[in-house]
Amino acid sequence: MGTYNIPRNVKGEGRILFIFSGKSMIYTMIGGVIGLPFYFIFSALKLTIAGLIALAFFALIGFAIGTFKIPQIGILKFTKTVGGENIDDVIKRAINFKRKGNKIYLYTKEEEK
Repeated sequence: MGTYNIPRNVKGEGRILFIFSGKSMIYTMIGGVIGLPFYFIFSALKLTIAGLIALAFFALIGFAIGTFKIPQIGILKFTKTVGGENIDDVIKRAINFKRKGNKIYLYTKEEEK
């Protein structure tokens, strides 16, 4: 008798607290670290609630960067080229593009006749 693999849904098994994947948790923490100075500044001015809101805002931005993909919208040219890709991958590519002096190298394969 043969053995058969039974498919199962493993999509949510790599998640922490049901909403955080490993990557989104790291980006959320980075966003929180960026928002931490704003919290300290606002709490020194006796505006602790505003500091917590700023901290949560930057953590939410980090979560969005680590989790979401860029939607493909037909009207916008930018989303036609990068639609469906992770936001963090697009940001990394843009940083590398600026760092290398706005140069794109294309390698084409020439066919021999």
